[in-house]
Amino acid sequence: MKGKILVVEDERNIAELIRLYLEKEGFEVIHAPDGGAGIAEFERTAPDLVLLDIMLPVMDGWQVLKEIRASSKTPVIMLTAKGETGDKVMGLENGADDYITKPFEVKELIARIHAVMRRYGEEKKDEKKRLAFDKLVIDMDSFELTVDGRKVDVPPKEMELLFHLASSPNRVFTRNQLLDEVWGFDYFGDSRTVDVHVKRLREKLENVSDKWSLKTVWGVGYKFEVLNG
Repeated sequence: MKGKILVVEDERNIAELIRLYLEKEGFEVIHAPDGGAGIAEFERTAPDLVLLDIMLPVMDGWQVLKEIRASSKTPVIMLTAKGETGDKVMGLENGADDYITKPFEVKELIARIHAVMRRYGEEKKDEKKRLAFDKLVIDMDSFELTVDGRKVDVPPKEMELLFHLASSPNRVFTRNQLLDEVWGFDYFGDSRTVDVHVKRLREKLENVSDKWSLKTVWGVGYKFEVLNG
């Protein structure tokens, strides 16, 4: 068995199609027909990955994602009938690992599942992840950001982005590099999501220290600049 996947989808035909293909691929599949049932099944079965529709009865996908992220880093792929960039960006900003727009090709869905699970598996095998700078501690083991001695609530992708930048001080990353290396998939659309995440991080880190800063390199991208060593 390759792993356990929770499918939270109210359209029975789509859920059944997904189940058939995923079981053929060797996955165990649990189905929940609404958001409330999705949360209950998530807590009961502890899946390895969640396929989460946005438009759900009882509790929509955004609420379900928020509940999952309150206690778990289990990978989540959003399923949406909407193709607008704004919806995709919103999902990523709220902690989704990937998204796929209906109608989708089953081969693409399976490829994305494998890619997300592979990346998640690699992250779990990594050594302890903790970076410390003047008045700043980024701890990826506990997923805690400490700024000037205070714990600051930060969404998962903001933490991952900050850790990625700070792991290579003074190195400049393009937006496309960050999308590929932090989000880990080909992003279709503009790169506004990187700018939004950087803006939110700056609001949390502004004027904390004069020894480091989150810098924009105009026309290129971003870097975590460290001064005085």
